[in-house]
Amino acid sequence: MILVTGGAGFIGGNFVLDWLANPRAEGIINLDKLTYAGNLATLDSLKEDSSHIFVHGDIGDKELVSKLLNEYQPRAIINFAAESHVDRSIHGPAEFIQTNILGTFNLLECAREYWGKLDESTQKQFRFHHVSTDEVYGSLSLTDPAFTETNPYEPNSPYSASKAASDHLVRAWFHTYGFPVVTTNCSNNYGPYHFPEKLIPLVILNALAGKPLPIYGDGQQIRDWLYVGDHCSAIREVLVKGKLGETYNIGGCNEKPNIEVVKTICHILDELKPRLDAKSYAEQITFVKDRPGHDRRYAIDASKIERDLGWRPAETFDSGIRKTVQWYLDNPVWVEGVVSGSYRDWLQKQYQ
Repeated sequence: MILVTGGAGFIGGNFVLDWLANPRAEGIINLDKLTYAGNLATLDSLKEDSSHIFVHGDIGDKELVSKLLNEYQPRAIINFAAESHVDRSIHGPAEFIQTNILGTFNLLECAREYWGKLDESTQKQFRFHHVSTDEVYGSLSLTDPAFTETNPYEPNSPYSASKAASDHLVRAWFHTYGFPVVTTNCSNNYGPYHFPEKLIPLVILNALAGKPLPIYGDGQQIRDWLYVGDHCSAIREVLVKGKLGETYNIGGCNEKPNIEVVKTICHILDELKPRLDAKSYAEQITFVKDRPGHDRRYAIDASKIERDLGWRPAETFDSGIRKTVQWYLDNPVWVEGVVSGSYRDWLQKQYQ
């Protein structure tokens, strides 16, 4: 089996579904704390699947993590567990320090203790895959080359600083203890089951509800957009072929300014579910005050993973965003379950 942490979140949940879609795949122990963005409804299709074992718990719980490792003897750990929303980290950084730094530390130590007890051949097969973000590299100007794996770390938010710290811990455990790790730093993910505080699902759902589409500042912040299914396929490749101690950047090769992303979503909705008044959803676009320390541009150079492991994204932005919009139109029950009163309170606080 493999142990997946944060497997009820957006990327982790998609990975679990993608992994278990292969009938020959190993089983998964899925450890998730089920904070606000963790959603078991994402995993509804696995309710009767004996190859998926869900455990409600915290990666910071040493007793629980050690128990799971010793009981299930996983041959790999994939660590998705993280607090991940920049805006939330600005309002309340403590949870990000607790989960992303101290939680990762605890997971590493429990895993290292477990790994140290394995026989030599099993030790050689074991992997600890740490999933991280391109935000650890800081911000780029319009003319800067894209981030490579050798870029210095220059995090600019409490979120990215906490992820940078976790990356450093993982690197140190490899160099100090010989613990078998790989790290991936991905660009902005989008796709099905995305909690609607992030830009793309927020715009889709606000548009359909007739609400304003809030755009920070001038909307010219540029991100490299990666379809979550492509991210899952890249992680599988790194888990099988990745060199121990290495970092691999995973990008979608789709740099887009936020305002263009929003207008593209509006155009697709105009086609698939037109407004009753026949006007464009783009009329709902509203510019709001920019958030503090907002990074201007991220861009991933994914040439290393293509060169060394043969991976490239399968989706263009046009194909991926159309699939994403269609998924939200086709899954109103999941959406309704997520859009709770506490979530609306958060939106009002953030975008008032």
